[in-house]
Amino acid sequence: MTDRLLTVDNLQVSFHTRDGENKAVRGVSFHIDKGETIGIVGESGSGKSVTAKAIMALIPPPGEIIGGDIRFDGESIRKLSEKQWRSIRGNRIAMVFQDPMTSLNPVKKIGDQMTEIIRRHRHLGQAEALKEAIEMLRQVGIPEPERRVRQYPHEFSGGMRQRVMIAMALSCQPELLIADEPTTALDVTIQAQILDLLQELKAKTSASIALITHDLGVVAQVCSRVIVMYGGMIMEEGTVEDIFYRPKHPYTQGLLRSLPERKAGSRERLVPIEGTPPDLLDPPPGCPFQERCPHAMPKCAQLPPHFKVGEGHRSMCWLNDDEAKGGAGNGGQ
Repeated sequence: MTDRLLTVDNLQVSFHTRDGENKAVRGVSFHIDKGETIGIVGESGSGKSVTAKAIMALIPPPGEIIGGDIRFDGESIRKLSEKQWRSIRGNRIAMVFQDPMTSLNPVKKIGDQMTEIIRRHRHLGQAEALKEAIEMLRQVGIPEPERRVRQYPHEFSGGMRQRVMIAMALSCQPELLIADEPTTALDVTIQAQILDLLQELKAKTSASIALITHDLGVVAQVCSRVIVMYGGMIMEEGTVEDIFYRPKHPYTQGLLRSLPERKAGSRERLVPIEGTPPDLLDPPPGCPFQERCPHAMPKCAQLPPHFKVGEGHRSMCWLNDDEAKGGAGNGGQ
């Protein structure tokens, strides 16, 4: 398919710890098309960030990819050498990390950090690279970029540092931008500015974006398709309209019920999802959500397949199987 940019096929990532094997990502498969923005959502520990780092070949020891394949623009990138990765990472695929303060070098000026990346990947001279860095800072809305390139990270606010990270990620004109919780720990006004910025830059560059977040409200603003993860697996995938108006998995429904109501004057009580996520050192053999699910039934002790519940819409739940649903009784309600 000519429009397919990234394909993740049955990805499995484990961390070998003193307590045993932590199965952080368990058989994840999805794709991203050229020019598309997808959201990957779920609670902390659901496998979102580990999936992103696996795509970038940045899984730190004792973690490793133990199965599956990752194809970028039709070619497998799963087993590339570090030397081969240097021509892709930061160049064709770039990532904005959750905490810009730990991603930026505190003892190097912003301009030096940006020009180093631009020179390495785009083979420009120092003067041209600096000019490009200033222009990128201007594009992401940083005032007085000619002065700002000579400053250090601690001289920027949290929102401004996140803008710098986005400018650095986009400075090599990547085909895919992975943004891992880019608005976490920022106030609501700055969050909105960062999201607007991502949309503007996507319109200018036609890059694909994978936005990783636990905030469904953020996804509703900028994404066309949503992947819902839990327990290292994909529970549901569909368009934004499917996920928000026609959710088919109890976990997705629970996430939506826990969202604050946006209507003015609304005093509706939030409904949390009871219980805790599964222990991935010893994950349940069946559906990972069964212990917390109000619709749990005996069949849930078996791992369900992904059922097609609409065009491009799939859900990993036995409730989507008429035969299994027939034996559900009252569904635990």
